[in-house]
Amino acid sequence: MKKISLLLVFVTLLSACSMTVSEFLGTQPTALPMTFTNTPTTAPTLTPTVPTPTFTSTPTMLGVKTKTATPEFTSTPLLYEQMTATPLESSTPIELVTPVKMTGFVSVTVSDAVFYKGKECLPTTTKITAQVSDLGRTAFVVLFVRFKSKQTGSTSEWTSIGMEPSGVPGFYFHDLIADEMKGVKSFENPWVQYQIVATDGDSNQVGRTDIFNERLTLLECVITPTPSPSITPTMLKP
Repeated sequence: MKKISLLLVFVTLLSACSMTVSEFLGTQPTALPMTFTNTPTTAPTLTPTVPTPTFTSTPTMLGVKTKTATPEFTSTPLLYEQMTATPLESSTPIELVTPVKMTGFVSVTVSDAVFYKGKECLPTTTKITAQVSDLGRTAFVVLFVRFKSKQTGSTSEWTSIGMEPSGVPGFYFHDLIADEMKGVKSFENPWVQYQIVATDGDSNQVGRTDIFNERLTLLECVITPTPSPSITPTMLKP
């Protein structure tokens, strides 16, 4: 009897061990709140789609010039040995005319820079015109001329010639010819130097130019004979 009681107690303990604490205490389990965790999702990988190039034909315009790009040039530094000056092409020097001082005169002009001896070659005269600045005091205007050799530089005596009023107030002129100058037979193709002086009624100077040196030339007139056509006689038959 005692053994049966111990066996029941043992079975009861085994049953109690298989029960949960809630069942053993006779209480219902309380539901725990559910917790949700956001798991990051891997971002999708985008694969770019490369469009297939499309080629279109460009029509060629006939008769239209294609604009050609102008190439740009960059300067290349020269070495010291290369920096040598290149001489420019020689040119004929231009003869500069030295201005002449003209006290008491506004202007002096010559119609022809070259004239000839004699009457066969033209021009045989050259007109020299002078404009005075003091019209009220000027009574006379005198032209002085002489020859100057182009070879030796020797000069002749001065020849004085009175200039005539031109009809325009303040202007005087003279038509110069070779035969009125002293020493004309002693010079061949010379320069003709000239100077002009203005005076009042009492022969007091009111104006004087410096000498115009190598601007006027007198040349010899050389006539080249023209051959006359020869006449061939015609033989008459008897």
